[in-house]
Amino acid sequence: MARSTPGVTRQRILAEAIRLFSTRGYGATTVAEIQVACGLTAGSGALYKHFPSKKALLEHAVREHVDTMARKHEDAATQLPEDPREALRLIADTVWEVIETDRDLIRIMLREFDGFAELFEQMWQGVLANLYRQCTAWIAAQRELGTVDVADPEATTAVLIGSLTYYPLLEAMIGHSPGDVEPERFRTAWLDHAAGTLKLDKEER
Repeated sequence: MARSTPGVTRQRILAEAIRLFSTRGYGATTVAEIQVACGLTAGSGALYKHFPSKKALLEHAVREHVDTMARKHEDAATQLPEDPREALRLIADTVWEVIETDRDLIRIMLREFDGFAELFEQMWQGVLANLYRQCTAWIAAQRELGTVDVADPEATTAVLIGSLTYYPLLEAMIGHSPGDVEPERFRTAWLDHAAGTLKLDKEER
């Protein structure tokens, strides 16, 4: 007879809590509602066997997200193709995958910023700031190789990452993207824009 493991219930609690926080709001979601969503008895206190509080649950979800995304960024950074345009494509795919993977958690952090500024800072430093540093290092290295031509790698990275993340974040927050352009069209335009900004050679574009 198959036995369930503690991790199964723990992960389900996390998943259902994040879903409810995202749709209903952190403050409007009760521990009882989270337990019911997981198929547990409302007054059983089962959640507290895994997390000491509702806030601790959210903090754990953020730490888990930061750790997972940091690994994905590091993996992508070590696998960037030599072709700069293909490297840009992989960067775009990785960034969008990161945001989509934890779309609900990101929405919570943006909406609940005032109440969880420290948690938001953890996500910022662990995910977006780390991504920015890695992309800046890549652009600087490409400039040394003579592959790209930019005067300010740091500011150029800020512009490229800012425009790339704006699309999925806006869509996650309000259900619309800039101009309501389809994702693939936006990504293609972003790649062309990035290639032009970095002044890639014509044969690479």
